[in-house]
Parts: sequence; structure tokens; C-alpha cells
Amino acid sequence: MKTGAEYRESLRDGRRLFLNGRKVSDLEDEPLLAAGVAEVAAGYDRYHRPGDAVGPYFAFPTTAEDLRAQLHELLTWDMTTVTTAQGLQALLTAAARMRADHPEYAARIEAYYDWCKREDVRGVQAITDAKGHRRLSPSQQDDPDLYTRIVERRPDGVVIRGAKMHITAAATSHELVVMPTKRMKPGEEDWAVACAVPANAPGVSIINTTYAPRGAASGEDAGYWPHSSHHNMPEGFLVFDDVFVPNERVFLAGEVGHSATFAHALGLWERLGGTAHLAEIGDILTGFAQLIAEANGLDRVSHIREKISEMIMYATLVRAGLEAAISNAEKSPEGWMFPSELYTNAAKHFGAAEFSRMVRHLHDIGGGAILTAPSPDDLASPETGPYVRKYMRTMEGVDAEYRSRLFHAIRDYTADTFGGWQHVTMLQSGGGLYAQRMVSSKHYDMAAAKRMALDIAGLE
Repeated sequence: MKTGAEYRESLRDGRRLFLNGRKVSDLEDEPLLAAGVAEVAAGYDRYHRPGDAVGPYFAFPTTAEDLRAQLHELLTWDMTTVTTAQGLQALLTAAARMRADHPEYAARIEAYYDWCKREDVRGVQAITDAKGHRRLSPSQQDDPDLYTRIVERRPDGVVIRGAKMHITAAATSHELVVMPTKRMKPGEEDWAVACAVPANAPGVSIINTTYAPRGAASGEDAGYWPHSSHHNMPEGFLVFDDVFVPNERVFLAGEVGHSATFAHALGLWERLGGTAHLAEIGDILTGFAQLIAEANGLDRVSHIREKISEMIMYATLVRAGLEAAISNAEKSPEGWMFPSELYTNAAKHFGAAEFSRMVRHLHDIGGGAILTAPSPDDLASPETGPYVRKYMRTMEGVDAEYRSRLFHAIRDYTADTFGGWQHVTMLQSGGGLYAQRMVSSKHYDMAAAKRMALDIAGLE
């Protein structure tokens, strides 16, 4: 297993990184990217054991209790480690579903999984293509590279070209696992490609954006961003400019019948993890709502209590859906435990669809000071501090510092750069709402529902 120091050094591998139009030579020297590296390194140190030990993020659950325990622990991992676990679980799920048709690909995936575990590397799933004109298929685009494709086939591997978008933690990972973004049709074999590419492979460029707070990066008081100044990860726009991939790292190369297998497998694990995060975030939002209502003296007001009760119901129902997905998990022939497709997708859909309303309730309860509360520097200033302390307090036991810090935390978590990222991410992670409705409908037992209705109607 790697230590945090070894992980930091492993990132100095010649990878091509960019941020705001500038080339980044060292992640740790870039203030807007350094926090992500520090968070992953801390995770390495937390789990480091000498010898042949492996981290829990490489385990594939074999019982429902294993699955429940791993999801509980996943909530404590950094995002790079989360994407590693979900990506490898998706690959192994795809291997299980492809084994009968393509045993050679299943064997390559399992060998790759063993290598990742042995080398203790981190990886991301590169799935979303640029897509171009969204109503046109890959073969109909005016630029064939708008979906990542094979541009050359060699005896020892393939050469790929294209781009993948919004890939969280790409810059802080070692491996980029490319997979088709959708089902390909006959005639679109070149776009049916799945493979693993090192982040420093020739021809790979990672163009980064980040929700890391600019003020904290420049040394401004991190108290203004109590969460995101310490917890942030870059988003990668990945470019594959004629990148060679050797055969042992190629998991699909033209077999359109399994072009959607990877996306479906990844969707299952990303939606399960997303539901776990939504359950936790639901509790956090509810806690913030109760705290700020109490600090404002409004916790007994009927419409405030009603909103908080709705938030309690939301958090509880998301968690109930998560529990149903675990309790109804099914075991593969390999002995791996897969969460219920129906309950995973239904729970993720509910959590994502109602998320905006829960944030709205919190903002309605908290009020405009979520955005306008004076900064920690204003509170500390000898000139402005007395005014802030006088007018930002509300009652005995609720002073200006306590109330202001609550406002800053709510703003940072829900209404500033991180809050905006989280808002969209909770909706889009694992695919949008329509994809979750499709999978839920596919796995719902409609025949049983019809039989019950016919019985009630006396038509059975």
C-alpha cells in the first residue's frame, strides 16, 4: 500500500494538466488544486498498512451486510477514492455480464482489477463524451471525434481519439477508465470502446475546472468557506489525442452488443453511492434548518416546523430506499453482491428530484443573511467587530460569531461555488432523472401489478 507521501510523489509523472488556460506543472504548487491532493494523501495515510494489505475500497461485497458496511465507510472517503471503488465495481459488474460472450475481456478486467489493488492506484471513470449535436448518433456527427473512438487498430492494441467531460478527480488519479457513453448500433463499432489509460499517457491532456473557493486559495480566512476550503476536487475535461492502448488494457473494441454494458454497470454503482450521499446530505440540510431556526428564534413557528418536518421525511425516505436497495441485493455467479436495480434507481430518482426543494426550504428558513452575513474578518476587525457583535446576536446563548458561522456554513454548503456544484451533481450523478426512470420501469414487476388490478376488477 502507498503512503500519502508516495501518492504525492506518484502524481509527478509528467501528466499534462491545465487550469484557467495555464499549464500546471505540479498539482501541489497550484493553490486551487492542492487541497484535493492533500485530502487523497490523508486517505492513503489513514488506510496504510505494511506488507500485502489492501484498502477496503478494493473490496467487492459478497453479502448484504458487506454492502451496507462499505456504503457507510464510503461516506468518509475522499472523492478520488470513491470514484476508484465505484469504477472498479462497475468494471467487475461488466465483466460478469460479458463473461459468456467475451471471456477474454472478462479476464482482462479481472487482471486489471488485481493490478490496481496490488499497486494501490486511484482511478476515474471517463464516460461522458462531448456528444456534439445531441439528436445525432456518433456516426452522423459532422466531426466523428465528438464521441471517443478507435482511429487505428494494431496487432498489439488500439489508438483512441476523443474527449470525455466532467470527470471528477481526474487530475488527482492515476488511471482513466474509458467506456462508451451509450449503446452503439451496428456500423458504429469504432465508438464501442472501453479501456484503461494512465493519466500520464502520451496524448492525454486534462483541462481542469474547480469549485475550490478562490478566496481561501489566496489566503483569505477559510472560515468564510468552512467546508469547501478543505473538501474540493477538480473536474476534468479529458482529451485523448491519438492515445495508444495496449491489448491487455482494452476491454471492448467494437462489440456493439455490449457497448451499453459498461454504462449500465457504472450507473448502478454511481446511483447507489449517490443515494448514500443524498441520505447523508438530507440529514445535514435538516440539521442546518433546525439550528438556524433556533438561532433566529423561529423554531416554534408553524410554517418553519412544517418545512423541517418535510425535510425529515425526505432524509428518512431516501435512507429507506437505500436500505431497500441493500436488503434486496442479488448475488452474481461469481459471489459478488449487486444492489437492487429497482430500489437503487427509484431511491436515487426521488432523492435527486426533491433535492432542490429541500435546499429551498433551508434557504427560506434561514433568510437572506445566508448570503449577506458579515465575514469573519469583519467580526474580528476593531472597527466593525463591535457593530457585528451587537446586531448579529439574537438572544442569550446565540452570539454573533455562532450565528454568522452558521450562515457561512449554509452558504458554503448550498449557495456558493461548492453548493452550486453539489446541486447539479446530485441531479446528474449516475445519469439524469430520465435514465433512472427508464431503469426503474425496466425492473418493476408490471406483470404482477396488472394481475393485482385484474383481480380487483374481477377480470382475472
